[in-house]
Order: sequence, then structure tokens, then C-alpha cells
Amino acid sequence: MYRFKFAALYMIILLGSLWPQAHAQRVSKGWGGEMDPLQQQFSIIHYSLDLQILPEIKAIDGSMEITFRPLQPLDTLRLNLVSDYKVLSVEVDSVSLDFRHEGELLDIYGTGLANKVKVKYRGKPPVAVNPPWSGGFTWARDGRGAHWVGLSSQLEGGRIFMPCLDHPSSKPENGLDLYIKVPFPYTVAANGRLLNQAEARGYNYFHWATHYPISNYNVNFTMGRFAQLKDTLTSVDGGRIPMEVYVLQENRAKASQLMEVFKTSMASQEKYFGPYPFAQDKAAVVETPYLGMEHQTINGYGNNFQFTKVGPVEFDGLLHHELGHEWWGNKVSVADWKDFWIHEGICSYGDMLFYLNHGGEEAYQKEIATAMESMENKRPLVSTKPTGSSEAYFSDIYTKGALVMHSLRFLVGDQVFFELLQGFLSDPRFTYGNQVDTEDFTGYFQEHTERDLQPFFDLYLYTTELPEIKISKKRKNRYDIKFSNVDLSLPVEVKTSEGIEVLEISKNNLRIKSNTELEIDPNHWYMFEK
Repeated sequence: MYRFKFAALYMIILLGSLWPQAHAQRVSKGWGGEMDPLQQQFSIIHYSLDLQILPEIKAIDGSMEITFRPLQPLDTLRLNLVSDYKVLSVEVDSVSLDFRHEGELLDIYGTGLANKVKVKYRGKPPVAVNPPWSGGFTWARDGRGAHWVGLSSQLEGGRIFMPCLDHPSSKPENGLDLYIKVPFPYTVAANGRLLNQAEARGYNYFHWATHYPISNYNVNFTMGRFAQLKDTLTSVDGGRIPMEVYVLQENRAKASQLMEVFKTSMASQEKYFGPYPFAQDKAAVVETPYLGMEHQTINGYGNNFQFTKVGPVEFDGLLHHELGHEWWGNKVSVADWKDFWIHEGICSYGDMLFYLNHGGEEAYQKEIATAMESMENKRPLVSTKPTGSSEAYFSDIYTKGALVMHSLRFLVGDQVFFELLQGFLSDPRFTYGNQVDTEDFTGYFQEHTERDLQPFFDLYLYTTELPEIKISKKRKNRYDIKFSNVDLSLPVEVKTSEGIEVLEISKNNLRIKSNTELEIDPNHWYMFEK
């Protein structure tokens, strides 16, 4: 999800009690945190979601087939689905099962539940208040009066549009199929590859599918009158990546420029993070009636083509950030929101690297300075207990998270730093269906470097304390420097009358000779107490 730089009349059809009324989605505790014990008894293999989008009444009519793996004998299958929907039936092979839908829980009962259920439901979904930060459905009109429907659910979870096991640790290991029916002549852009498209009796039908594991909040579909542009990009590994851009018909003249900006960002992300993770599907953006979101292989884009120049190239900060989540968030995913900084902090650091790549060191340092000024540092980046999405979402997961990466780069050196980033991203232990936590990330760096990095990680990730440097002038050109408040040792740039040198600063006094006053960390590699 992107964080700003530190910022029609509808026809009413009454269909009785089968269409519960939509309401504005309220984000309270979010989703995630401690996993329900009943949901620890099975894992998801595949989702097959069949939806009809009914824009005139702001409703959906759905069927979800869930293939799961029991981890022990089951008599209750506990799923999540918000109360805005009416569950019509639950069945296995056309045999009805008993169920109870209360609040956001859907319990399905049956002795010896095997491995598949189908849930039919319908209703008026939660309406997004401030998408994507307060998500739900966005029922909008484009500039020509046509329907334009968007979905955002990162802080709410998949439960706001489909029955599912809704926990960040749960990804369907074989991905999902999306069958979506919309009024003709509307188009639907969604995850994965388009396997089939057909028109009949005044409707358009789309079958999208991805075989990669996917987080529930990354399942997405956007309906509109779109112009589509296709291209390919040669990846750093030599493969060919299908690229697609969907823009409103009224903006079709801007599609080519958006594609070029998209391709530039793809090349920059690949330079630092390695090959695009979902090349067997596609890389795509779709114009959305809200700012944007990192939906796997179909990133939402609502930045109104506000391109800027970074060096010689055009840049869109929102597009670039959401694209970065294909690596950090979609390929590498956390199993609990307490480690949310891995998604947002490292992805935000990738935004800074675009400035380094195309604008040089000065442009990069300006981005670092902006983050330094914006950091609040009111709570640790990482919680020590399972955490819900709303509690875990705060500004420092972007700013301080990115600055931790900036410091780590200096601490281990560029060659090691970028090799380890790509190494972590290519390690099967940490990617796709194998989710991670902070200890996986820090342990990987610790394992592959000679320096003991744990004190650095302990300080900057798990506390709000920042090192304070005490400088004591002893004689005319002699100075003692040390950390006055932390037991830590770091290599720090110190500018003396002889120039900049890297010195190891710790809690013990270090004597330095200089004919001018010392300047500590002139290139701002670390977060220090001011």
C-alpha cells in the first residue's frame, strides 16, 4: 500500500432480504493476530471464486469452491465472511451441509469433512470509506458516466468479498480461479492470466487464474470500460514478461506513456531485487477509482498520470511502490502483521533506490532526508506478539523501515547488501507459499556476514531508542567520542580536518585528532538521537 509523501444517480432495485444493505466499512481491529484454533486444523489448497457484479444495485452474487487439506479429522470448517452477505447454501457434491453464519464467522458442519466445499452467497458488500486505507468496494462512475468498480481490502481481509480462511499466514498453495460475470460491454481486470473471455445474453464473462500462492487481500478484480495495451519486457534472467496496462477509455491516449513508465520501474526493481516473481502470469496495472494497491499481478493505479522526472526518466511514485510489493509482500510475505515492515519498509527503500539509480546520490540522499524528518519513532517497528492489521499499520513501517535498510546497506557494504537481498528473495524457504518473519530476514543477513548484526537489529527494530553520540573536546585538537546511551558498536563516518574516515564507535571513548570540529555521520547513514 502506498503512503503519501509524508499524504451519478443509481437505479434502486429492491430484491428483499436476499440483498442485505451495504454499509461503510469500519476498520477496527482488522484481521490477523492470534489464529482461531479451529482454523489451525486445515490449510487451503485452492480457491475457485465465481462472481456476478451487479453495479446498478451495488451488490455481488457469488459462489466459492474451497479445496482444503484437513490437518486432523474435522467436524467443523471455520471460514470468515462478513455479515453483509446472506449465505444461501453450503454443499459438497450437491449434498447440502449444515452451517451457521454469525458475525464474521461461517461454521460448516459435517462428520468427516473431506477436502472440498462450495458456498453460495450474495449481498451488498462493505463500501470503502477511504480506500485503500479503509477498504471495501468502490462503486464509482468514470468521466463518461460508465460504471467503474474497484475493490481494496488490505486492512480488512478477503472476508469482505469472499468466504475464506482469512489470516495472513494462509495462502492457497495452488492459487485461485476467478470467474466473473459483468454487464456487457464492461471489462474485468484481475489476477493471473486471462484464460477465457466470452459474451452472451448481454453479459461479459471472464476467467482469470493464477497458480501461484496468493494472499487473500491480493485477490482482486476491477470492472470498467477499459482500453488495454500489451507489451513485453526482457527480464534480467532473459525471460519475457507479459506486461499489460488497463486505463479508462477516456484516458486511452495516456496508455503508452504509462506503459513506458511501468517498464522503467520494472527494470529498476529487477536491478536491485532480481527477476520479476510472477512472469508466468503477467505484470499489469489497472486504473482504479481509488489511489492504488499492490494486488498480485494487477496493481491498482489511481494516481492520475502524475509523472515526475528523476534524472532523465519519467517516474510515478505510486506505480513504482505498488510494483515493488510484487517482491516484498507478494513473493516474500509475512505470516503475521507484526512483521509488516518487511512489506512496506523494504518496498519503500526500493522507491529510494529508484532515485539512486536514475537521479544519483544527491537525489537519493534527499529521499533519505525526507524519511528522517518524517519518522515518528513512537513505537518499535516489530511487535513481539501476534498483531492484527490495523494495529500493525502505522507510518514508521514505511519511513523507519526504509531507513533500517539504508543503514544496513552501509553496515555490510553495497556488494554484500544487494547480493543478500536477491539471495533472500530467491531462497525457496522464504518465498511464495513459505512465509517469513523478521527473524528469518535478520537471521539470513547474520548467517551470511562476518559482523555480528544482531545488536543493530535489536536496537532499531525492537526498540525506539536511538544512539546518542557524546563528543568531548580534550585539548586543542583532540576529541573523545562514544555512544552515551547504548551498548552498541557501529562503523561510523567521521569528518575531521583530514577528510572522512570510518571509525568504530562504541560505549568506550575513542580519541580522535582533528584541527576542525568533528562532523559525525555526514552522509546520514544512521538514525541518531539529535
